[in-house]
Amino acid sequence: MHFSLLGLLVLVLVAAVCGAIGRAIAGGTTGGCLVSIAVGFVGALLGSWLAQKMRLPELFVIQIDRHPFPVLWSIIGAALFVALVHLLSGRD
Repeated sequence: MHFSLLGLLVLVLVAAVCGAIGRAIAGGTTGGCLVSIAVGFVGALLGSWLAQKMRLPELFVIQIDRHPFPVLWSIIGAALFVALVHLLSGRD
């Protein structure tokens, strides 16, 4: 997978926004922009995997340098990931 510098920056920005929205839905976590970026990418992987297993359609996908990024499933996956981290860490 090859990205241009601009495509990579846009991908990181979209992942950060998706991660921040997912964190806000699930009650947030400590951390800043880097945590949002990581949560956004993990959310994209987790959300896409769950959607594929449940045979759900890709509802909102954007193309970044001709590569698809599942925005809706990234947000849902990020929220699930943050909720799971809260559950396993025992934090309120």
